[in-house]
Amino acid sequence: RVLSKAFTDAGTPVTIFHDVNLQIAAGERVAIIGRSGAGKSTLLQLLGGLDLPTNGDVLLNGKNYRHYNEKQRCRARNESLGFIYQLHHLLPEFTALENVCMPLLLRKLSITTVRRQARLLLEQAGLAARLMHKVSQLSSGERQRVAICRALVTRPDCVLADEPTGNLDRQTATQVFAMMLKLNRQFNTSLVIVTHDHSLTTQMDRVLHLQESGLVVDGHSNDHHKI
Repeated sequence: RVLSKAFTDAGTPVTIFHDVNLQIAAGERVAIIGRSGAGKSTLLQLLGGLDLPTNGDVLLNGKNYRHYNEKQRCRARNESLGFIYQLHHLLPEFTALENVCMPLLLRKLSITTVRRQARLLLEQAGLAARLMHKVSQLSSGERQRVAICRALVTRPDCVLADEPTGNLDRQTATQVFAMMLKLNRQFNTSLVIVTHDHSLTTQMDRVLHLQESGLVVDGHSNDHHKI
C-alpha cells in the first residue's frame, strides 16, 4: 500500500503526507525535494525503518519492516542501509578509522578485517593521512567524508542521505558530493538524498517533489505510479 504519515496535535490529527508510492532500483540515484516541513526527513526515516508509517508498508529487499521486531530492524539496517546526515554524527572520542570501523564491528568480524576494509575506503576518500586523527582534528569536509565512508563501509544496498552537504561551503560540498557519486557507481549502491541544493539534483537519475498529496516527478504533473 502507498504510504501515509500523520500525528496527533492536541487531539487533532495532522497529516504530513499521503499517497506516497516509491520504488528504488539497484544503483539508482534519487533526489527528494520539497518545502520545509513537507516531511522529507520523515520519509527517509520511514524508508530506513527508523519509524513506521501510519498507513502503508515499506519493503527492504522484498521484506516488510512491519514483520520485524526492533532487533531485526536494526540488523536489516546494518546489513542493507547506510545513513548520512547534515551533521556528521561521528563519535568525537574516536579516530576517523575507528568511526568507520563501527558498523563492521557490529557484525562481529575480526578486527584485522574490519580495519583493513575501513582503511581502504578512507584512503579512497583521500584521507590516508587522517586515519588516526580524532573528529575535532578534522575539517568539516573531512568529517563529512568520514561519515560517508562509515555509511558505505558495509557495502549497503542503499544509502539514505539527509542534506549531506548542507553544512558545507560550496567548494567542499561539490567535492564531497562527487565522492558520494563515485562510490555510488563503484559499489552499485542506491542513493536517496534529501536536499535543498538544486545543483546536486542535476546529477541524479530522478528528482521527486514531496507534497502532502504524495511524490511528484519534478517539473511534471502528479503521477503516483511506481515513481
